[in-house]
Amino acid sequence: MSKIVAVIAAHPDDEVLGCGGTVARMASEGCLVHILLMGDGETSRVDVPSTMDEKRLEMRNASALRAGEILGCASVAQLALPDNRMDSIALLDVVKPIEAFINKYNPEVVFTHHSGDVNIDHRIVHDAVIAACRPQPDFSLRELLFFEVPSSTEWRPPSSGEPFCPNWFVDISQTLDIKLQALGAYQDELRAFPHTRSLKAAEALATWRGATVGVNAAEAFILGRKLI
Repeated sequence: MSKIVAVIAAHPDDEVLGCGGTVARMASEGCLVHILLMGDGETSRVDVPSTMDEKRLEMRNASALRAGEILGCASVAQLALPDNRMDSIALLDVVKPIEAFINKYNPEVVFTHHSGDVNIDHRIVHDAVIAACRPQPDFSLRELLFFEVPSSTEWRPPSSGEPFCPNWFVDISQTLDIKLQALGAYQDELRAFPHTRSLKAAEALATWRGATVGVNAAEAFILGRKLI
């Protein structure tokens, strides 16, 4: 039976930045990877969310589907929680759709955000996933991992939040190119180097994470829980 994996991310592109190479590797190895994107990723860019251009939202959603296809995902589900405003709604309203997603697919592995990111939505999604993945008898989950998101994780000073100190690495030497292709689906979100949300910086981070564990490229995680 194929291993079932879930990636729960706050915004479209977080899933690729955080664990795109790992997703591509797991999918190539026969895992069924299901993506849940919580926020719309766009409405924080305008002063009045109701004036948001629907075409931009459609383009962002299409980019998410295209990125998922490049990575080899089994499915990509997109919600529309308020972008960078998830603290304006009750945490329970974030937890419930995650619970429904978990109950639908019964994943053995879940990837989500690190708790120390500068982005409020990332922190809330982290807390919501922790709540939705609380251990219970006969629960499918065996492994919970937290990823870093360039242009968010490294922007929070260590003195103001929990630093990202990875203790789990995945060799993505064979899938780094696929990750970069998937990032290209989010062309409007990319920036010019030396911005950390650039293709060159994403490749450099993967190279550095790989070098720290003796491989050509890697993605780094914090292990939240492992049941053997």
